[in-house]
Amino acid sequence: MNNKLRTILVLLSPFFLSISVSAQDTPFDSLKLELKNAKHDTVRCSILNTLAETAEENEWQRYNEELAILSKKNSAVNSNLKSVYLRYYANALNNKGINEYNQGNFLKAIEYHLQSFKINEQIKNQLGFAACYTNIGQSYYYLGDISKSLEYAQKSLKMYEELNEIIGMSTCLNNIGQIYMIQGDVLKSIECFNKCIELDKQIGNENGIAMSLSNLGQIYFKQGDIKKALDYNHQSLKIQEKINDPFGIANSLNNIGLVYQNQGDYNNALNYYQKTIKYREETSDKGGLALAFHNIGMAYYSLHDKAKALDFWERGLKLNEEIGEASGIASSLNSLGLIYSDQKKYDQALVYYQRSLKLAEELAEKQLITQVQHNISLLFLNQKQLDKALVYGQNSLAVAKEIGYPEMIRNAAATLKFIYKGQGNYQKSLIMYELEILMKDSISNEETKKASIKKQFQYEYEKQAAADSVKHAEEQKVKNAQLQAQAASLKQEKTQRYALYGGLLLVIGFSVFVFNRFRVTQKQKKVIEEQKVLVDKAYEQLHEKNKEVMDSITYARRIQRALITPEAYIDKVLNKLNKNS
Repeated sequence: MNNKLRTILVLLSPFFLSISVSAQDTPFDSLKLELKNAKHDTVRCSILNTLAETAEENEWQRYNEELAILSKKNSAVNSNLKSVYLRYYANALNNKGINEYNQGNFLKAIEYHLQSFKINEQIKNQLGFAACYTNIGQSYYYLGDISKSLEYAQKSLKMYEELNEIIGMSTCLNNIGQIYMIQGDVLKSIECFNKCIELDKQIGNENGIAMSLSNLGQIYFKQGDIKKALDYNHQSLKIQEKINDPFGIANSLNNIGLVYQNQGDYNNALNYYQKTIKYREETSDKGGLALAFHNIGMAYYSLHDKAKALDFWERGLKLNEEIGEASGIASSLNSLGLIYSDQKKYDQALVYYQRSLKLAEELAEKQLITQVQHNISLLFLNQKQLDKALVYGQNSLAVAKEIGYPEMIRNAAATLKFIYKGQGNYQKSLIMYELEILMKDSISNEETKKASIKKQFQYEYEKQAAADSVKHAEEQKVKNAQLQAQAASLKQEKTQRYALYGGLLLVIGFSVFVFNRFRVTQKQKKVIEEQKVLVDKAYEQLHEKNKEVMDSITYARRIQRALITPEAYIDKVLNKLNKNS
């Protein structure tokens, strides 16, 4: 199973919850200080409970252990507040169970949840033992007891519905939907996940919405609706990256990798699978890490690198055995059977297949059942044991049709095609061939591949945009100031540029004007020069004429002066003569 089921913390009564909320509003360091200065154990329990639920991975267990010791001690000696301290103690036990669950210690987890359940039942805390039922059901799932897992999930759902506790209802419906999904009851599974989304939207639970979208993506992928599968998985991934949920991010990346592997894009699939490892390690999710190893092995197997495939499958099996994850063990055994079958070590391969099939049937995991039966059918076909091959092939096809997964129907049909041909039943062989082609076209076509590529580009673009936004969130004020300065500079530059453009236009306009005026002036100058020449010529002619006239006058005056003696001169001469006489 690709998604872990959701866990629930036991919720406190409204009174004590209000204390916790008040503490949560206080910075973490202040909570520690309040704990140190607290004068009453009820206050200490409230603060410890908050610290246990909010502290980092390396600290919360210490606070939870202190809560367990303090609340248990006070519940034994303080009769007046016994129910109060028992509530805190039940909460601490439930938290211990969740921790064991996360470590893959499912039996130990059940033990703690049952202890918590008995105490909550004693103090009539229905919300508390509903949460315990949920968590017990989840542990039974990973122990491979699907019937008990479904039983506890349905019981807790009924309790939450009576209490109208939305987050509890959503959690239970999610877990039930996942159980239906592995059982092949697609319609019931889709119904559960859609109800989850409706409930989670009411309370703004983005984590729950993302998980349900991821689960719906898985269902549509198995049904061969690749477009919807990619759409739901990318929606889920977008939300999970927004809320920084490493567990959810890992699941969505894994599911998208499965889509690309289905399309034959094994390198891209590997890229997504390998990305999940970081998040699996960050959350100490051994089951998820085992799943990543298993899928990486499948990609290498498809790339014909059997050595790497075997290495990753063995690593995955080791992790699954460490945590007792039955479903993961069954998948790993089936994959290892493929390696031995390829090596023609059919007896060894059959042992692995049969162990895997037994576990799958115990878990009622129909998807894995049809896969293992198909592999056993191929094994007998390769050994020319057609009768045995036919039995497993027909069983594989029947289960694949029951759960309605096209890829599995295609695989079963492809194998049966050769079996019927080997038996000389060409009519049935042709029918299987036609079924194979029909299923192949439904899950792998050019339109689907284009949709995958388009969705990938869209996701990478949106992710980059989101990453840039997150990366610079702390620098936003500085960036805004820089942007404002840049804007002002740009504005000034723009103004200067406009002024320059305006000046240039004026200069150009003026130049055009001057040029035009120059042309006119040159033309006028030419006319003036021509006129000047004429004027100068006329002036010269006039000057010549004037000169001639003046010369004539002067000459005439000279003649006049020469012909007529001046009266003064005559008078002067006459006077001189009279004196002499």
